[in-house]
Amino acid sequence: MSDFQYLVMHSEPDGKQTSMYDKVLMLKPEKEDFFMNELPLYIPPPIFSRLDTPIDYYYRPDVQHREGYHNPPLSSENLIGLSRARRPHNAIFVNFEDEEVPSKPLDAAEQTWKRICTNAVDHQAEEEMKKLFELRPVWSRNAVKANVSVHPNKLKLLLPYLAYYMLTGPWRSLWVRFGYDPRKHPEAKIYQVLDFRIRCGMKYGYTPNDMPVKAKRSTYNYSLPITLKKPGSHPLSIQDLKQGLSTSGTSSAKSQVFSKYKLKDSIYIFQEGSLPPYRQMFYQLCDLKVECLQKIIHRNDGMEAACTERDGWCLPKTSDDLRDAMSLMIRQIIRSQRPALFRSPSSATEGKEQLAFESGEEEEEEEEEEVFKPSDGSENEMETEILDYV
Repeated sequence: MSDFQYLVMHSEPDGKQTSMYDKVLMLKPEKEDFFMNELPLYIPPPIFSRLDTPIDYYYRPDVQHREGYHNPPLSSENLIGLSRARRPHNAIFVNFEDEEVPSKPLDAAEQTWKRICTNAVDHQAEEEMKKLFELRPVWSRNAVKANVSVHPNKLKLLLPYLAYYMLTGPWRSLWVRFGYDPRKHPEAKIYQVLDFRIRCGMKYGYTPNDMPVKAKRSTYNYSLPITLKKPGSHPLSIQDLKQGLSTSGTSSAKSQVFSKYKLKDSIYIFQEGSLPPYRQMFYQLCDLKVECLQKIIHRNDGMEAACTERDGWCLPKTSDDLRDAMSLMIRQIIRSQRPALFRSPSSATEGKEQLAFESGEEEEEEEEEEVFKPSDGSENEMETEILDYV
């Protein structure tokens, strides 16, 4: 295979193309004079195609903007220009360092939701969302999806109408009710986020291929955007828009419609004796439904001194202690499901591990302490959610 636009050619001023193969290719050992010859500047591309078989290339169509759209002015922050118009979801982003939090949504967010909210199902979803934020001021998007049945495209418009989005700090990637500042309320530590990832490797007794929890995606099975069209989200149909306008139908049919988009509780709740649905999970501390984990969280109740960007209102290293305890629980679950993976030459070692599990303690390993980077969280799910609003 060859990409003919990268042949070793030189364009003369008169438009004539001259081959440079005899000047740049070494066919035999050359002396120093060969490398000192004056040649036209020829720089090959830094990377070639990662495909080694011919394929049909699907070029992207020209970007079609709405009428009246103008490209942004050229600046140091935007040297190339936007490839598409900004998504008009009008979410408000807040960093941990920001002094104030918004008390109301943007006018554009309110107007957009009022225009889209056209039927009884939308009004019901709005009321349920308001009740959720009255019950608890901080929610993750997965937790909202598990409690309210609303179309994903409409959820993108409803959330900015009721809450703002935290970008950094212990509440990063969460939606916070307007007017509520968790940095000023010590009781808000139960709403902090925990980025938990299932540990795997020979060090823990099993490899990634042996884990009962499979990865979301595989490096060996993926499609490129130039070869196959990726499946999009469920399109909003006329039936979805008209749900709730008709009073006919059985109660079972209505309940099926209302729970159509709901996720399972395991998507945001951690319970003892069950495995997480994915290898990486974002839990809020109040959703860790295990007594020993809650004891770790509430060790400093009434003694919270300051809210830090890494640990929030909790004691230092609280997240590490929670991850260690949760990893030990998951290891015991995998041991019970696949005992062949944990065959030990001595029964004494097994007894020691069992004793450590019962006491809730894990053997401490001497490891170098990692240098903390503020808000060094996940770079997949969090960024994916942000891209919905940028």
